[in-house]
Amino acid sequence: MKDVVEVLKVRRYKAGYEVREEKVLSHDEGMPKGDTLIIKSAYTPSGVYVGNPKNAYFLCKTKGIKPEKSKTDHDVCSIGFCEAEQKWYGWSHRAIFGFGVGDVVAEGDCTNSSGWTDKYLKDHPEDDLSLPVGFTAKTLEDAKRMAVAFAESVS
Repeated sequence: MKDVVEVLKVRRYKAGYEVREEKVLSHDEGMPKGDTLIIKSAYTPSGVYVGNPKNAYFLCKTKGIKPEKSKTDHDVCSIGFCEAEQKWYGWSHRAIFGFGVGDVVAEGDCTNSSGWTDKYLKDHPEDDLSLPVGFTAKTLEDAKRMAVAFAESVS
């Protein structure tokens, strides 16, 4: 995670997110240690990181998704609910997908794969959030489980 030195500006949007202009310590290779950069990042109103402003606009404004953390100990939003579509979405910087009541996990779906290696899962079975083939979302809570599994798989 980035080391925020100072929040320079905050702009709040009606779509349910805010963009902060931040001075951060650089951790990029090839830059002098301790250099600072000015970046813009998007957060939920409660201060949870969503991503860059372009992604936050797409999620919140374009899609109408309310981002949230998939686990309480996470520090980044990777799932969210879209009231208009009655779908839970899961995403990473690589992919996004929505799940609703009636959706079914099929062989080869990201929801059917944890994204972890078998060796890792042998030592950390609690990190396997994948769902079995044939799992059907009968409720929105089931659809949320699918979104969480998807987000974990593509992260």
